Amino acid sequence: MSTQPRIKTLKTFNDPVYGFITVDNPLIFKLIEHPHFQRLRRITQLGLTNLVYGGANHSRFQHAIGAMNLMRSAISTLRSKGIEISEDEEVGAKAAILLHDIGHGPYSHALENTIVQGVNHESIGLQIMHNLNAEFDGALTMAIAIYTGKYPVHFLHQLVSSQLDTDRLDYLKRDSYFTGVSEGVIGSERIIKMLTVHDGNLAVEAKGVYSLEKFLIARRLMYWQVYLHKTVVSAEFLLMNILLRAKELMAKGHHLDASKSLTFLLKNNEKFNLNESEVWLKHFLKLDDFDVLYSMKQWIDADDKIISEMCRRLIDRQLLKVKQIDAPLSDDQMDGLKTKAAKMLNADAEDARYLVFQKSISNRAYSSGDESINILYKDGTVRDISEAASIFRFSSLEASETKHFLYFPEGLNVQ
Repeated sequence: MSTQPRIKTLKTFNDPVYGFITVDNPLIFKLIEHPHFQRLRRITQLGLTNLVYGGANHSRFQHAIGAMNLMRSAISTLRSKGIEISEDEEVGAKAAILLHDIGHGPYSHALENTIVQGVNHESIGLQIMHNLNAEFDGALTMAIAIYTGKYPVHFLHQLVSSQLDTDRLDYLKRDSYFTGVSEGVIGSERIIKMLTVHDGNLAVEAKGVYSLEKFLIARRLMYWQVYLHKTVVSAEFLLMNILLRAKELMAKGHHLDASKSLTFLLKNNEKFNLNESEVWLKHFLKLDDFDVLYSMKQWIDADDKIISEMCRRLIDRQLLKVKQIDAPLSDDQMDGLKTKAAKMLNADAEDARYLVFQKSISNRAYSSGDESINILYKDGTVRDISEAASIFRFSSLEASETKHFLYFPEGLNVQ
């Protein structure tokens, strides 16, 4: 007598940040096991940041699992305070946060600004969710509604996407852990314990205001010290220029050795309608960090001097020099620097734009508005965190700080 195989519905992850994380829902387990989600194991959370912080090799897979764990904690906290959340809503919220990064490609921001034009990772992710929903016979309908903010229980969407969502609470703590940057350490457990709901919106009990101030300050510091670190940004801009150069060369008929899927994206210059681009999405979902790294290693030996030089610099970590400047240089000043660089590199002046360029980078820790962080007091009144904060002058966290940088090869005389 034959027996049906037992379906595995329980999984425990040993996470370095939170310890053991248990998955006990069949749908969540199936999503984690799906090839689209497993692809996130091969995409690093912080891209090229490991060129500065050697421990920053954690994956988007780990981050998504961690954010789902915080969602579980948040829902448990809200239920303990008498807020009704059904089992279906809990599964929907967990699925939504689990899949919130499913549309990221390798080195996502470099990819979005070069070879994946006209679409961002959020819209790609939403299309992937719809495809998975069809594959799972509509089981993700509520998750998609929560993710897009169309589900009537609005605070569930805020737990997925807002200025105080489980995504940010995880990545700040996780990225701080793996980079070793202690300024990013936040009390995510304390913040979650202070969560509540007021008039259908997420709020934080007043006694948690100091933890929120620390959270916002940590976010600002992490952006300048890690995410927007001048050397990290130098590497990311170099990668962007590598991909742009590869795209330009392929358009001219040059052969560059790359994976089939990366070649497809490099050769297709149109802006894509995801609903009509099944083949495009199929190739995108095959991409991971290894496609890009393999290609750059191959392109070091390319006939084109510029792409060869850029790939050698990135692979060997001989990055462009970075100089912070008070204001962007004029076109004439930049043309002069490019001309000097072209002579130094024995290259065309037009091609020197790949190795001499300037960028302005902005950072804002908090924006008051529709998705503001609300503080709930015992008397029932609600105030925006920008009004409730007391230790620091909050206007500095709301202000957008912009820095200007000039990038150039070592040896170029820049005054």
